[in-house]
Amino acid sequence: MPPDGAARGAAADGGEQNGLSKTSKAEANVTKKSAAKFTAGEPTLLSGGNPQIAKGYGDAPVQAYIAAMPGWKSDVGHRLDALITRTVPGVYKAVKWNSPLYGIEGQGWFLSVHCFANYIKLAFFRGMSLSPIPPGESKQKEVRYFHIHEADQLDEAQLAAWVEQASQLPGERM
Repeated sequence: MPPDGAARGAAADGGEQNGLSKTSKAEANVTKKSAAKFTAGEPTLLSGGNPQIAKGYGDAPVQAYIAAMPGWKSDVGHRLDALITRTVPGVYKAVKWNSPLYGIEGQGWFLSVHCFANYIKLAFFRGMSLSPIPPGESKQKEVRYFHIHEADQLDEAQLAAWVEQASQLPGERM
């Protein structure tokens, strides 16, 4: 069942906090400390041009990733992040496995972003449930991809519709 707006906050029983699964207060403190790590040093670009960003929760690591995206991808990354934030107020953000993740606190992740040499890949974890279904196939049953190339004109209305739909579906726990 799709969550209502109230379900987007912390769990009523307090079992889930500052994350998408149970976390300890120590992990919450690490999260606060991790925001400071993203202001120093230049991130390394991995093969294919994906920024290497340390695991972290919140907006700071996602913004560090976007700033480190090479060339035209950084501008698109800023546009995507703004679109997601506008479409899903209170969206939960993190960087894991060198990829930004977007989710609903206590419910899981619905979208990830990853840079490749010639495109940006959006992974919708419940993409088969979106309408229309994003065009990129995956080996995973539910996942669908959407690739953005430099010359592409972004259909922001379609992207916002997918993001809105995806945010209402059960998220992926990672």
